[in-house]
Amino acid sequence: MSNDSSISAQLSWLRPFLYTIAISISITELARLGYLIWLGDRVAATGGIGFILVQGLRFDLIALAYLLAIPMALTPFLNSSLHLAKFWAPVLRVYLTGVISLFLFMEVATPPFISEYDIRPNYLFVEYLKYPKEVFSMLFVGYKLELLAGLVIVPLLLWPISRGLRLQMNQVRGNRLMYALPLSFLAVLLSAATARSTLDHRPVNASTVAFSSDTLVNTLPLSSLYSAANAIYEMGHEDSGFPYGEVDEALATAAIRTDMFLPVDVFFDSSIPTARYQSARPTLEKPKNLVIIIEESLGAEFVGSLGGLPLTPNLDELSKEGIWFENLYATGTRSARGLEAIVTGFPPTTSQSVLKLGRAQKDFFTIGAFLKQQGFDTSFIYGGEAHFDNMRRFFAGNGFDTVIDKHNFENPSFLGSWGVADEDVFDYAHEYFNSLQPGKPFASVLFTTTNHTPWEFPDNKIELYEEPKATVNNAVKYADYAIGQFVRKARKSDYWDDTVFLIVSDHNSRVYGSEIVPIKRFHIPGLILGGSIKPQRWGRVASQIDLLPTMLSLIGVGGMHPAPGIDLTRPDIDTIPGRAVMQFRDTQAYRLDDDVAVLRRDKPGAMYKYLDGQLIATDSDGPFLEHAKAVAAWPSIAYRKQLYRLPSLELERLDVVAANENGKESSAQDSQ
Repeated sequence: MSNDSSISAQLSWLRPFLYTIAISISITELARLGYLIWLGDRVAATGGIGFILVQGLRFDLIALAYLLAIPMALTPFLNSSLHLAKFWAPVLRVYLTGVISLFLFMEVATPPFISEYDIRPNYLFVEYLKYPKEVFSMLFVGYKLELLAGLVIVPLLLWPISRGLRLQMNQVRGNRLMYALPLSFLAVLLSAATARSTLDHRPVNASTVAFSSDTLVNTLPLSSLYSAANAIYEMGHEDSGFPYGEVDEALATAAIRTDMFLPVDVFFDSSIPTARYQSARPTLEKPKNLVIIIEESLGAEFVGSLGGLPLTPNLDELSKEGIWFENLYATGTRSARGLEAIVTGFPPTTSQSVLKLGRAQKDFFTIGAFLKQQGFDTSFIYGGEAHFDNMRRFFAGNGFDTVIDKHNFENPSFLGSWGVADEDVFDYAHEYFNSLQPGKPFASVLFTTTNHTPWEFPDNKIELYEEPKATVNNAVKYADYAIGQFVRKARKSDYWDDTVFLIVSDHNSRVYGSEIVPIKRFHIPGLILGGSIKPQRWGRVASQIDLLPTMLSLIGVGGMHPAPGIDLTRPDIDTIPGRAVMQFRDTQAYRLDDDVAVLRRDKPGAMYKYLDGQLIATDSDGPFLEHAKAVAAWPSIAYRKQLYRLPSLELERLDVVAANENGKESSAQDSQ
């Protein structure tokens, strides 16, 4: 290996990498073109052909950046020594051949996987590798031709590809040490920038390309290698959860059903153990529209009507005109957890929110999926970047026809670090609602960003509560101002009388305190408004997971669903104790009225009374603690076994169950 100091010689080490990149991208883009032809009708319906090809190139480069970063950083340095170069060259050739082989193998394996599961290789592809006998038997029986083609195509293509790689490596020259170190640094910098692929707050991820409601089409911009690798990453995070003790599945199911306070015979589908028919109250001639406004970090301590600071005059006034929750509690401390509870009705686990977990990216129950099945137009409108917390991918894959984020706002009045101002979100939503097909009901989830550090909002909108401007108190006051502006505009619209609005926080601003679980810091505001809503103050303890079934009743929609929350409009509601579940780091509080069971990781549970905003230790209650532990175990079991999805039952069967519940629900408490 010569040690020429010319620029071309010093950069010759890039030749095998550029060759690997070119071959890998050729494989994936040719495969992508094949999928576009094969799935032409579905792709055409989304109008995303150009998007798929361009974003496909982007995500291929991202995958290659991760795979090539380390060898690219090492090569200039190792090439500066003749002895090290002789060792490194064959290692690098084998590695780069392996990278190309992975891309090739995964694309060849993709068509039968799509035929079977209607999606690119995901966690199932990885999970089934644990059962090679069964998998190969299935492939041999059902996909003989595809299996044979793969066994022939991969070796035939790899042979000339490996020869080409060898030719490229033969043209590599040695590096001078004085150039090697800066070249290695530049390689690391370039790889990191390519892998991140954005200047936004979060690097791009699979959610970035979830541009339609067709889950399969959303995976086409990804390579199958990226899709499978992402599944492995997500499965690793699923394992980050832990149990508070061993709980049998049957016991966990019984506990979660007990907390639903319904007769046991309304549950009849063992494959979806919490599924039952919920009747709407009141019965309406046609369903109402639904708008859920999720306010970022709006804790009760900021809300005057809840005993907080005088920062929310609009919300305080509106609280007199609708159903005002005085004792509503968030399930967690992060936005993803709040969205999980409000939009899916799913209780918290010790793992990440289901928004981020692989098995929940398709066929997971959401209010959007349920209402879409009922003929609603469904949308999610966010002021920030929808790939944050994997929101775009989750919502697009689970029933939301339209996903809007800051990139869809043309000429917003204000753009801060986290996104557009709340007024821009509401103005966009207002125009969007007016543009929808008249007579067709719609459901929309709006998520704001202004009340998030660094608390940026437009000037000259509010009288500041304090100086300097960029404080949480001022941001809350602006968020409240934007709510007031939107409600005043919506009242004058054609959709106001036919719409039910829910305004609720995702979580408190800061959850902290010396108590084992600072319950006061889970307290959030909640308000239901609309032309048909009569003023009412709701003083009982309620959880974010109760909002989904409650809103279904108020908009006049009944049907089968698995959400375990309590419909707060039930006629027997006064006989049911208030319940809330709160996840705080490695600890979970289960509250039933004023009794609180606190479950801790690798420690025994403890009992408390929650009185005057304080937790007071009491004597242990074994059965109560065991019930709380079983309730905490159910969400993890339901997620892992995919028990939380929309039922698929005959209409006649639904009618039977509806009649069953209507006749028995009023005596539900007596049957517990």
